Amino acid sequence: MHTILNHPLVDHRMAYMRDVATAPKLFRELVSEVTTFLAFEALRDVNTREVEVQTPVAKTVGRKVSDEIVLVPILRAGMGMLDAMLDVLPYAKVGVLGMQRNEETAEPVPYYSKVPPAKGDEIALVIDPMFATGGSAVDAVSQLKKLGYRRIKFLCLVSAPEGMENFEKHHPDVPVFTAALDKRLNSHFYIVPGLGDAGDRIFGTL
Repeated sequence: MHTILNHPLVDHRMAYMRDVATAPKLFRELVSEVTTFLAFEALRDVNTREVEVQTPVAKTVGRKVSDEIVLVPILRAGMGMLDAMLDVLPYAKVGVLGMQRNEETAEPVPYYSKVPPAKGDEIALVIDPMFATGGSAVDAVSQLKKLGYRRIKFLCLVSAPEGMENFEKHHPDVPVFTAALDKRLNSHFYIVPGLGDAGDRIFGTL
């Protein structure tokens, strides 16, 4: 199950992100802006509680988020989305999962994990810009489930149909939120048309 952002302001930013001429500084800013859109969409169903608020004019009742939230970027590219997520969710906890892609098989190779202990009722938001084969996403969610997380969502900027199909086979209960669903993967397992290697473009290591 997946949700594709369908918004002209997202499309506008994605056009600049795809452009090979876009410099790292602007690319990072666009990643942050689109990530903010993803966060708002993914958290439509977050639980809230009523609180009393004193405005400059009168007392009223407002609502505050009651769910605990854990942000889990997949290293390294997922770190490019983290600041935007923390701007939206400054009270969230942060865990990280390190995975390196095997360029021959496109399979993820886990090398690091540091995630807060699960209580079982918090929301874990896994973030990674690219959703190509779905291998890293599958592995990341599997790790979180083993740690006891039950409410998990996956947020990405660009995805491929092959990745979506692979992910849904393994984790049909985990929703995916993406800014764009592209056409396919090429022979090197890169998304087409895609936007290149998001990590390299975020960190300027092309």
